Amino acid sequence: MELKTKYQYTYFIYPYVIKENRYLRYILKLLKDENCKIKIFRKEQDLDIYSYFSHRVRNYMFSSFNLSKTKLARLDELPLDTKAAILAKNPCTIFEYSIKKDIQGKMADKNGIFFKIPKIEIICFNTGICFLCIKTNIEESNKFSDLLNFNYKFRDINQEFGNMKDYNHINVQTDCFEDVKDIQEFIRGLTGSNVESIKLDIDIERFLTYSYVCIDQDNWNNTSEFEKIQNNYIKFLNILPSDNNVNYNQEDLKVIAKWKYAKLGITKQGITLFSSACDINNYTVLPHDFEQQYLYTYILTLYTKIYLKKINLEFRQNTKIKSTRKEFIKFTENLWINEITSEDTGSIFAQYLREVLELNEIYFDTKNKYDILYKELNIERNTKINMTVIILLVLTLIINAISILIITSGY
Repeated sequence: MELKTKYQYTYFIYPYVIKENRYLRYILKLLKDENCKIKIFRKEQDLDIYSYFSHRVRNYMFSSFNLSKTKLARLDELPLDTKAAILAKNPCTIFEYSIKKDIQGKMADKNGIFFKIPKIEIICFNTGICFLCIKTNIEESNKFSDLLNFNYKFRDINQEFGNMKDYNHINVQTDCFEDVKDIQEFIRGLTGSNVESIKLDIDIERFLTYSYVCIDQDNWNNTSEFEKIQNNYIKFLNILPSDNNVNYNQEDLKVIAKWKYAKLGITKQGITLFSSACDINNYTVLPHDFEQQYLYTYILTLYTKIYLKKINLEFRQNTKIKSTRKEFIKFTENLWINEITSEDTGSIFAQYLREVLELNEIYFDTKNKYDILYKELNIERNTKINMTVIILLVLTLIINAISILIITSGY
């Protein structure tokens, strides 16, 4: 029986870096774009997010929670330059981008996978590290194989030679862009130069994949066991095409199976949540939570990794040592030692993310560089102090000697 989907969406996440001294200008650019609006979080309408994240994370990533309607109105009335200056000081600012609807019509190719882009968010941290998050939905197909092939292909469309990587003549088509080149130009227009991203070894040609699927209940239920569709799940988890036959060691996979009919998988390539429609929560509550709390948990963890790499690079280059040391201490106090959430599954998810993304290794490698530089600075400072003391002693001896000579000559 061919696997069918009841509900699905995929976010393709593109990390990029804006040079810090150009960050204010970048925020101003977004504010001037008529399609770009600041995303405002309110406790009443975003209670799930408010309740899920710890106090420190809320303050760091969702600062609008702390703003009253009056303050938000005043912010909105400010000149764009002033508003950009204020937002640039916030640790994080999130924008919603509305793409213009320009229906192109469907192509006749029977192998084409038609999709829409219902949502785009731009998440900007004031260190210059940003994330473009593009939500997609496949249309007019409930084949699980189409979802596999779409995820596999779309994540590479930003490649310079992406048109050479057609997979079984499957065409990605959308009602918003005429072809793949339009999507590439759209991404470049929003994210700008990739020079800073390359410095931090960020993959600028491949999206990270964050995908949710709820399959038809006939394929996974009380009488139809998960093992029968496990191979399809492994392909979904590892962003593989439908005809891939590679075997993966189950013990090497990080999977949260808290729910009876849902599995949350974590790899370096992305996050996937695979569920069955035999549980109504899997196409009502769970997809919402995955798109909100878990998505922002993932973004914050990705940010942590990239930021540590940025600090590590600055330590290696021996540039801005004092300011970088202060940044590293501030980062440790504000983010590293504080939990993201106290919610049970969210805590496990955050822990698995740290393990898969190797955050501890990166952090302690950075800390070792910090310790070495700190010792060197202390040695240098002590050396300067000692030299100053020696110079003062020599000057004192010289002055004393001169005084003795003057007194002696007086006699």
